[in-house]
Amino acid sequence: MVLLTHSVAFDSAEPLARLRELPDAPGIFALYADLAAEPYLGKTPNLRRRLMRFLRQGSGGNPDANTAPASKRLQLAHMVRHIEYTVTGSEFESLLCLYDASLKAFGDRGRRRLRLHPPAFLRMSVENAYPRVYPTTKISKSAANALFGPFPSRAAAERYSEAMLDLFLLRRCTDDLNPDPAFPGCPYSEMKMCLAPCFKGCTDERYQQESDAVYDFLATRGAGLLQKLEAERNGASELLEFEHAASLHQRMQKVEAASQLASEAVHPLSQLSGILVQPAAEPGSVALFRLHMGALNGPVLFSTIGMRLANERSGSTSLFAHPVAVEPVPLESEPAPTGRKQPMKDILEQRLEDALTQLKKSAPKSVPTQVLTDHLALFTRWFYRPAAKRVGEVLFVGSDGEVAHKPLLRSISRVAARAASEDPQQMDKPPIAWHA
Repeated sequence: MVLLTHSVAFDSAEPLARLRELPDAPGIFALYADLAAEPYLGKTPNLRRRLMRFLRQGSGGNPDANTAPASKRLQLAHMVRHIEYTVTGSEFESLLCLYDASLKAFGDRGRRRLRLHPPAFLRMSVENAYPRVYPTTKISKSAANALFGPFPSRAAAERYSEAMLDLFLLRRCTDDLNPDPAFPGCPYSEMKMCLAPCFKGCTDERYQQESDAVYDFLATRGAGLLQKLEAERNGASELLEFEHAASLHQRMQKVEAASQLASEAVHPLSQLSGILVQPAAEPGSVALFRLHMGALNGPVLFSTIGMRLANERSGSTSLFAHPVAVEPVPLESEPAPTGRKQPMKDILEQRLEDALTQLKKSAPKSVPTQVLTDHLALFTRWFYRPAAKRVGEVLFVGSDGEVAHKPLLRSISRVAARAASEDPQQMDKPPIAWHA
């Protein structure tokens, strides 16, 4: 079974003949003692250097040394007979590629080997007559409209839930309620922090209104409530009701504080979609991945040839810089291309449309729940890395369910510029022109 894109035979008697052919680039690899046996899988930022360490015959990884070192490092040269590898352009692509290879090679054990843990979500039990909100790591496609996340940890989900519930009167108990006026209630009802549906402290219609407000807060990360409060505050100010306006302003501050506990990645699972932009292994390109309702697919390469990239080191403060590439206008002596009414056209838009169409076509029609959970774990692991270590960007879909093209092109420009700045050899390549 072939796991990766490139395959080479390995002879322990002459290891350097093959090892020198390996690319000096990031990727994942599989080492086989026998093609019928399970491989040794791994990822590395440098394929040649890592496999030199594993399969070297000289000391210190020096290919010209002939004596075996006295080292405690893992030595596999005497066992390996076959090597497979795939070159990747980013840590995210390596993780996704390693996940796919691990499932093929080890089945369900591959998930444990990668230490994939289901990400934390907040779930609203909308199917219950008296909905409540609680953190969970159980992903269900049937509840995609009632799951909100992902969060970096269960503790982060709980902090957001507590701050949000402090703004509303939704119940926090875990019991299945059978409202009874004789029920004594709980401390939350005594502290006026709950509408107390357990002893008919409110009508069912009033509790449904409160649960609808909580759902809207979770779905918009508080944006809808902030907009409503701002309108009410402005109206109170115009009527000279300054005390009421001040109280509304204080509530807005609490809403903003709660909203800041959720990152931009927190969406209803049914709306957790977007495009991830990553550096590509192929020069003059970036890799696009599609995130659709939590499931990942890709990459598709987007060519940056002829694209003017924003130069962050130029000190430009323009907020309207936009990468552009236009088709050349034919000279008067040249015949105009047939079938074109507009000879001047932004070809980047067409490239992007083609790439996004290809991503949609390559997406599987159905994703098993376990694979969806794994993809969410991989996305969460990448997204919540420290900003200094996270490579690439993600743009989420808007209210129309699509990613805006211009911001996406600017994101592609930034990722390509950073990748070129990290590789000095690419700085002098003619396909990329810098725009100061």
